[in-house]
Amino acid sequence: MQKTYYPKPDDVTRDWYVVDAAGENLGRLASRIAQVLIGKSKPEYTPGVDLGDFVIVINCEKVTVTGKKLDQKVYYRHSGYPGGLKAITLRNQLEKFPDRVITSAVWGMIPHNRYGRKLMKKLKVYRGADHPHSAQKPKKLKFE
Repeated sequence: MQKTYYPKPDDVTRDWYVVDAAGENLGRLASRIAQVLIGKSKPEYTPGVDLGDFVIVINCEKVTVTGKKLDQKVYYRHSGYPGGLKAITLRNQLEKFPDRVITSAVWGMIPHNRYGRKLMKKLKVYRGADHPHSAQKPKKLKFE
């Protein structure tokens, strides 16, 4: 009788990937990043086991969207005080904090629990083409 293979934490090899977001569509980029973070791109994927890789996103301010999303998509946050609801459009968010745009898009595509918070620590988003992770020798992530 064959037994089901269950990967142990010591058997997992984590790779580093770099993604250039310049000219990429936000939703398609975020879904591909979420797949790599979760580990669904690996043949030994098992639900509930962290097999994902690290992802570095560069040029996050050059991401594109379709339609009228730049002016109609709104990000909300709350200070916790009465009347403390703040709103900012996608255009303004890309000018001030472009890393938050990609981070929130990826967060919407992974589980919202302890496992998802652990996965988000493996996502590094940077403005511009430079990043401090050259020692990890990241590979370029190919989109298919």
